[in-house]
Amino acid sequence: MKTEDRSGAAASGTAASKTVDRQERFDLIRGRVGLALGPVGFALVLLTALGLPWEQRALAAVLVLVIVWWVTEAIPLAATALLGIVLCVFLGVADEDTVFGAFGNDTIFTFLGGFVIARSMTVHGLDRRLALRVLSVGGVVRSPARTVVAFGAMAMCISAFISNTATVAMLFPIGIGIVRAVSAISTDKGGQDLHGSRWSTALMLMIAYGASIGGLLTPIGAPHQLIGRDLVEEQTGKTINFVEWVLLFAPIVLVMFAALCVVLLRLNRPEVSELRGAEAYLAEQRAEFGSFSRGEANTCVGFAVAVVLWTAPGIGSLVLGEEHDFVVLMHEHLTEGVAAILAATVLFLLPLDRGDATGRRAPTLTWAEAVKIDWGVILLFGAGTVIGSLSSETGLADTLGTSLADHLGVSSLVSVTILAAVAGLVISETTSNTASAGIVVPIVVPIAMAVDVNPLIPGLVATAAAGYGFMLPVSTPGNAIVYGSGMVPMTKMIRSGFVFDLIGVTILVAGTLLMAQVVGI
Repeated sequence: MKTEDRSGAAASGTAASKTVDRQERFDLIRGRVGLALGPVGFALVLLTALGLPWEQRALAAVLVLVIVWWVTEAIPLAATALLGIVLCVFLGVADEDTVFGAFGNDTIFTFLGGFVIARSMTVHGLDRRLALRVLSVGGVVRSPARTVVAFGAMAMCISAFISNTATVAMLFPIGIGIVRAVSAISTDKGGQDLHGSRWSTALMLMIAYGASIGGLLTPIGAPHQLIGRDLVEEQTGKTINFVEWVLLFAPIVLVMFAALCVVLLRLNRPEVSELRGAEAYLAEQRAEFGSFSRGEANTCVGFAVAVVLWTAPGIGSLVLGEEHDFVVLMHEHLTEGVAAILAATVLFLLPLDRGDATGRRAPTLTWAEAVKIDWGVILLFGAGTVIGSLSSETGLADTLGTSLADHLGVSSLVSVTILAAVAGLVISETTSNTASAGIVVPIVVPIAMAVDVNPLIPGLVATAAAGYGFMLPVSTPGNAIVYGSGMVPMTKMIRSGFVFDLIGVTILVAGTLLMAQVVGI
């Protein structure tokens, strides 16, 4: 390796180390402040909200504590979630059967099945193989602009079925490898080191932002969407199935992606017109995979089963009608949770080989591999469901909705939807997407109901906006990952994120209001 290349890599590593240190200091201060503010807010509500019935007052106090600790991440989000539901029982908001029964929710099993399928993709390298294959098509990586767009398109499509964080974690090292390969050749020929270039910044941001907007394509694309959708359904009594979700948000996501490409390439215009060495790097990476493995093939089968079962009830409704006996049967018995578990089970049934001398056959996915999923998200979802349902049952949601609607002066579907989008966006900039959805949706839906407008639209917009957060490294894990590369200066992330926040919220609000009429929500 040339001296210039080593120094460039060292500089990049030093910058990444500094960004990590700043991030850790910020998180430490935020956590300490939140750790103190949470109990203070809890006590103040209990002592001062004397005009509310005890169940509403106690639940409001729990809600304040949970929100403060979720926003500041004073303790792990899942631990806060468990404390919140335990306090609901302890303070007499509801009995233990009502509270703990939320973990029997169908969406819990949708999480489990989806996480297991995504885990199998990672274990067998199917996701990475697909990414490398797409980048190798038609000389895509010879062009800086096409490379950025291609990474964004992959991030968008993959995150529709795998968590945004996992998508970024998978594409990030491929992007880093391409930047290093191109930079090495460029510096050898006396050209520019592209580690800290505008092009590398655009590439890193595209990976993170593309995954964030792509997760919106399907309800299983991001955990916060299943949480938000369930909270909306719990409070409104109306359901949004897989097909309806895709029909509603797919056009919005495509428009957002086109806008994202324009924003990132305009604000971070590539310095070079050609990327030399990128194709050779991809060829080396693809050669390491070899032929398509049995594990990859089996994972494709499991994934296909999931998609067919998830979409069957919705497609049946469109083709045969909602009242057809078979369609009614599917809606009652082939729920998304049932479909997810059936598809995940396929991975434990399909073997990788013919077996050893004893006849034992290794499954596509072992239980030891499967359990390495994010159980914390499941606990967080259960807590969000409990708090959302109890808000309705105790009357707290109605009280909050009426009060906030009067104070904020919102009275139309458009104004409530804009409020939902802005609230979801602002909170998601400083806390996790799952926590943002759990905070915003239970507040926005009652406001919509208080002013007598369709609560589904602002509820779904709040859920979608909770997955935004493009300005800061703390906004999403994907942002933090690419920021840690040392290729994304804070000023560029803030500038690019701010511009896309404004454009994205506009597209989200206008698009949802329009598509809701088309889909009939």
